[in-house]
Amino acid sequence: MNSIVRVAVAVIRNKNGQVFVAQRPDNVHQGGLWEFPGGKVESGETVLEALKREIKEEIGISVKDAQPLIKISYQYPDKHVLLDVWEVLRYSGNAHGKEGQPCNWVESGDLGQLSFPAANRPIISAVQLPAAFLVTPEPGADRDVFLENLERSVSSGIRWLLFRARTLSSKDYITLAQKVCQICEANAASVMLTADPQTVKDLGAKGLHLSAKQLMEISERPVGEGFWLSASCHNAEEVEQANIVGADFIFTGSVKQTASHENIKPIGWGKFSRLTEIANMPVYAIGGMTKADQQQSRAVGGQGIAAIRAFWS
Repeated sequence: MNSIVRVAVAVIRNKNGQVFVAQRPDNVHQGGLWEFPGGKVESGETVLEALKREIKEEIGISVKDAQPLIKISYQYPDKHVLLDVWEVLRYSGNAHGKEGQPCNWVESGDLGQLSFPAANRPIISAVQLPAAFLVTPEPGADRDVFLENLERSVSSGIRWLLFRARTLSSKDYITLAQKVCQICEANAASVMLTADPQTVKDLGAKGLHLSAKQLMEISERPVGEGFWLSASCHNAEEVEQANIVGADFIFTGSVKQTASHENIKPIGWGKFSRLTEIANMPVYAIGGMTKADQQQSRAVGGQGIAAIRAFWS
């Protein structure tokens, strides 16, 4: 077994929200591909110390403040790497290729058009996903009220949501999902559906969400690369399955006690953190979440939180 090479990686945005990327030299591992700047953590360094040193050496800026974004363990044929990715919040200086490497500021939505090392795919997902994810409540009898509340939520800034309506028939779900997708499109919001893959495509949704049971019943990714795939996971086995089928992100919990699941013991932040270490994709904490929990989720390896009450207007 090869030793693990730990690498500190930085996601750096400019004032327009564009992300800084650089091209690897042809004569190094994964040469010619684009990457997020960073480098190997040396003996005796913390990850943040390595990040600051590498970024100063590579692109000439001084990192003033940063927070963890995601950790990715990846086995190449010739190397096992652990990418410890941080989001740079404040920096000084002008980013440029100090070693002569081609560099560019890229819109986050365009990152997928560049060729990155395979281990970088989850970083691209993490960059494009928010820290706050709305899970819709059951629609109830008055669908107009539901849609009005939805419109208020996306108008207030929610940009990603999961339309989950377990009490509806398949026909009623699709009928309402069509209206949900129309509202989201009008407000530049992205919606994940719990329908079949064809319905996701037909309605122009962002992607497909799987329950834990559905996840464990499949052996391959059910939607193409042009669509996002998410899943609900509650334990290590389900997280490993999400890795195998190539899920783009997962919801994990319940982290805290919820009124709707009083008889279910929450997994707590400790187990949530351990599951994020297994997952090679962004992980949202779900279950009893409030807006104040976003930073806690980030601190223990999560992308952020998914919630109903915290984001439902």
